[in-house]
Amino acid sequence: MRKLVYYVGVSIDGYIAGPGGEWDFYPVSDDMAAWMNTELPEVVPAHVRAMIGLDAPARRFDTVVMGRGTYLPGLDAGMTSPYTPLRHHVVSTTLPDSTDPLVEIVRSEPLELVRRLKKEDGMDIYLCGGGKLAAAVLPEIDELIIKHYPVVAGDGIPAFADGFRPTRFAPTQSRTFSNGATVTWYARA
Repeated sequence: MRKLVYYVGVSIDGYIAGPGGEWDFYPVSDDMAAWMNTELPEVVPAHVRAMIGLDAPARRFDTVVMGRGTYLPGLDAGMTSPYTPLRHHVVSTTLPDSTDPLVEIVRSEPLELVRRLKKEDGMDIYLCGGGKLAAAVLPEIDELIIKHYPVVAGDGIPAFADGFRPTRFAPTQSRTFSNGATVTWYARA
């Protein structure tokens, strides 16, 4: 069965973005960017892939699930499928249907969507965010890949935005980069 993997950057104080969706305050070093481009090229946004000439096949994921707030910045910039070549499932009750064949707007319960996707054949599923969606599908998250950045945001969008629900995960590996960021993998305990 496919895994649902929440791959996300987080500040020291647990925010994935600032109050207005900002994420540009996270420092990315050359060695960290090279790691991301090599190990998970499919999660490098399409416009960045084009700018740096990254034409690598997907290594881990063939599907991405994201909330409306995560999808809108790319859409507003004219990118209907921000993580090509992945199939996109955008959970939203307010967005119109997509004309992009890679993008499905999902108006149903996100847990039902994830459970259906996990039963399909294919590679793992990339949970891109945001915090409300991550909290809604927490019972189905199999693995976390957390990029811990050495910065305090002070306010913003939490990694999981929906009340107190302790859920145990166990660290399985970690890697540190020259910018002080650490990537840690966690499996459901």
